[in-house]
Amino acid sequence: MKHLCSLLIFLGYFLLASAQQNTKLISGPWAGNVECRTAQVWLEVTAATKKVELKFAPITNNKNSTSITYKGSLGNDFNPIHFDLNGLDFATTYQYDIFLDGQKITLPFKTQFATKDLWQYRKPVPDFSFLTGSCAYFNESKFDRPGKPYGSDSTIFETMSNTSANFHVWLGDNWYTREVDYTSGWGLNYRASHDRATPVLQKFMASMPQYAIWDDHDYGPNDAGKSYVLKDKSRNVFSNYWLNPSSGEDNQGIYTQINYNDIDIFLTDDRYFRAEADLKDSINGMPNTDKTYYGKKQMDWLKNALLSSHSAFKIIVTGSQVLNPLNKYECMQHYPYEYNELMQFLSAQKIEGVLFLTGDRHHSEVIQMKRESAYTLYDVTVSPYTSGVSKASGMEANNPNRISNTLVEAQNFAKFAFSGKKGERVLQVTFIGIHGEQLGEWSINQKTLQY
Repeated sequence: MKHLCSLLIFLGYFLLASAQQNTKLISGPWAGNVECRTAQVWLEVTAATKKVELKFAPITNNKNSTSITYKGSLGNDFNPIHFDLNGLDFATTYQYDIFLDGQKITLPFKTQFATKDLWQYRKPVPDFSFLTGSCAYFNESKFDRPGKPYGSDSTIFETMSNTSANFHVWLGDNWYTREVDYTSGWGLNYRASHDRATPVLQKFMASMPQYAIWDDHDYGPNDAGKSYVLKDKSRNVFSNYWLNPSSGEDNQGIYTQINYNDIDIFLTDDRYFRAEADLKDSINGMPNTDKTYYGKKQMDWLKNALLSSHSAFKIIVTGSQVLNPLNKYECMQHYPYEYNELMQFLSAQKIEGVLFLTGDRHHSEVIQMKRESAYTLYDVTVSPYTSGVSKASGMEANNPNRISNTLVEAQNFAKFAFSGKKGERVLQVTFIGIHGEQLGEWSINQKTLQY
């Protein structure tokens, strides 16, 4: 039976790859940025495509369809497309179809999405869940380093597509630029286009709305920060290949915010404004104000966004770990000026419900940081999807700040499930392996994150 399932999955990927090759469709479609009355649909087409149309309708009334013709530029080396769907009904499932040069594209997976419900002031807060994780490496042998391939079993995305959830959040390193990629704008586009077209991703991307931040490898070179000379070109690539609500402010950075029911998720940017790691942490015994992590503009936005949030959980998403004092690699604690600024702000303003959600480490864990006269902060790290696994070593092997039974040293993703009545909401985090096996878990009540 296991071999039969594997064969069927392979045949599905083969048929999808054949459809993409024969139809001018490179990757997609998938829906994102789905709200009560609006949504967006993303896809990428070949340079030979002259006309792209989208038709959508409620699945309960598919005869009442609306047609949209793409009016943007086509015929380029890379042609990622965004469709805006407006005037939708809330709490409604829609089916959509793509037509390329007049030909309807038939795909081996459903292309549909459900708009959010208008529950506020009308119903109890709904239960819901989202999936999350980081570090997706897809092998391309002619550009990869010699030796054992770094990318591992990518069928984890098949498991994710079959895992029920309301949306998915990519935590960075969503693709890995190589030396041939990050030295040109064309190369940055190539890597995003090439990896997004991976057959196993297509069903998963279409299975639920997608949101994302970036980390160093999908931003540019390893450990890259604000000195990266192509950072604005990289920002354009990010904006073209994702459907986040916005990308920073004043054409800088990619930070933004999403809300789902009673949680707010702050998607931060740990690259565009980030000073080099070798910059001294302190000068004359004082934290170095030039060693920025989020940068003044983004930090100001984050503080005000947290103050304006009244959600049960306020989840700050960033590429590198924030709270782990034993992390000798990239971590916000190595940027003491802004780290202290953020911690002092959370305490002074008594911001409740804060959790950190991070990637990068190539293993998963939950790190805690106890505070005087304030609730304990937690940093949930989820990694990797397909890239190499890195086991906790040295002092981190038995990190006293780690919550017991949360260390996962294998390919995995996490499911964040929210349930319970208003004021007593519970978050259940489950770490899940390639074949759907449970590898670890942790839960917390919103009351635990209050003063």
